[in-house]
Amino acid sequence: MTIALDVHAHVAPAHPTVALGLCGVEYQDDALAIDGHRVGLADLYRADRLVAWLDDHDIAHAMISIPPPFYRQQLGAAEAYAWAEYVNRCLRATAYDHVLRMTPLFHLPIEHPAVALALLEELVTQARFKGVALAAGGLEGIDYADPALDPIWRMLDAAQAFVFLHPGQCCDRRLAPFYLENLLGNPYETAVAATQLVMAGVPGRYPGLRFCLAHAGGLFPAVVGRLERGFVTARPGVPTDVERPLVAARRFSSDSIAHHPAALALARDVFGPANVIFGSDWPFPMGQAPDEAAKESESGISDEGEL
Repeated sequence: MTIALDVHAHVAPAHPTVALGLCGVEYQDDALAIDGHRVGLADLYRADRLVAWLDDHDIAHAMISIPPPFYRQQLGAAEAYAWAEYVNRCLRATAYDHVLRMTPLFHLPIEHPAVALALLEELVTQARFKGVALAAGGLEGIDYADPALDPIWRMLDAAQAFVFLHPGQCCDRRLAPFYLENLLGNPYETAVAATQLVMAGVPGRYPGLRFCLAHAGGLFPAVVGRLERGFVTARPGVPTDVERPLVAARRFSSDSIAHHPAALALARDVFGPANVIFGSDWPFPMGQAPDEAAKESESGISDEGEL
């Protein structure tokens, strides 16, 4: 069976001439060194290998975004603008070279709302704009309930944009050992961002905006019932003028990277079966192939994702 869409595939921006002019970026042995850390996963820089992988697994199309090592959330506003322009130019060029197989999800540095809005104003006027990818977490100051983000949500809503929320670097130092910053921190950061959106009423106020949560929604599906209980019992600080969590959750979609049948079933129950769409996390080891996803679900996952 052909899978129509992979919503979670990564490529790296790799234009040596331009990259060398950016602060903190070096080109080393066919890979980029970002702020002193070489990101050397070779497949990230080879979109043709992604196409071959899609062919091998009978996947028609992929949404491509940069991976967390390229978020660079510590940059100041001016540097963040220049970096985002560079990576978005690379994403657009890669998608243009493989126009029938890839759609770019452009990077917005959400830690700088004014910068993100300025970039978005340019992006939405361009051909083939379908959506963006945003970092969940990564900096302690990021708050998806912040009213300063409302102009961004309004513009994305008007464009009926696909918004992929992917965890950035975990801020909890307790998770440094045992690879827990990824194993536990990633799903936690996604849950925090999704919960902030729900508490701020963003999904209900901007129904044209299509949020998609990485890694089967992270921990959000596991805690949404507790959030609902907080609404039902009117816990202190819980808003009463927004959609309840279980209602708002149905406005989200997620990828299928759950790594356990029960977790995937929970995501399908919380978001709705049609809202759990195949994602691979290409080319990272923590991802999955379609056959692995099928093993986790008796009834499968949605293969009808729309661009």
